Amino acid sequence: MEPTYRRIAAVYRDKIASGELAPGVRLPTEHEIAEEFGVVRQTVRSGLGVLVAEGLIVARRPHGYFVREWERMLYRPQEKSRPMPSRSTMDRFSQQISDEGRVPSMHIEVALVQAAPDLAERLRVDVGTAVVIRRRVRFINGEPVNINDSHFPLDLVKDSEIMSPAYIPRGTDEVLAGLGHRQERAVDEIFVRMPTPDEIRRLGLGPGTPVALHYDTGYTADDRPVQCTVNVLPGDRHRIVFERRWRADEPLS
Repeated sequence: MEPTYRRIAAVYRDKIASGELAPGVRLPTEHEIAEEFGVVRQTVRSGLGVLVAEGLIVARRPHGYFVREWERMLYRPQEKSRPMPSRSTMDRFSQQISDEGRVPSMHIEVALVQAAPDLAERLRVDVGTAVVIRRRVRFINGEPVNINDSHFPLDLVKDSEIMSPAYIPRGTDEVLAGLGHRQERAVDEIFVRMPTPDEIRRLGLGPGTPVALHYDTGYTADDRPVQCTVNVLPGDRHRIVFERRWRADEPLS
């Protein structure tokens, strides 16, 4: 027979999935749920703890448990290859969020780090080679929404504005182009996993929140990788959309 705490979790999981309990709604109190199932409050806490770990509810003591709510960001990886926004004071993220009537902001840090195996492979450098990282946490209405960390070979950018933690409205792609390293193509890779402790800290993630990891590696016309951006996208804060088009003269296969 299924343990009662798992039955409690299943009942409230179904209520959330069906929309009976909408985002932001407070669940019944531990005492009320205990009476409903004829159990002690510790059993209720164990059941609700399952839902907290799954990322479906959050505990806001002393007020109780609430269905998790996030206004998701529409994330389109293909947008990076399209023209920059018309407003020279804003990058793509800032213009998108501003156009939605929300307030964008970001925190930027610049550092030299040793290339870990994943970055060394994509930038075609030896593991441990010093690379430049522009660490960015992006915010919507003051809440952290994602991580956008860009990595560059040191010899390419050491004398450029990429080395400054200042905001670059025209974007690092244009800076690289001005340095003679215009990107002609990019490779996108997406993985899904649980967050690292550093990602949990930077994004203020609750228990049970998976993240999508988007590697965006840009190449010049002579096939040299000049930038690898690692985007960390919490699953409860994003909707990832890819758009594909077919040419009229190409057969569908």
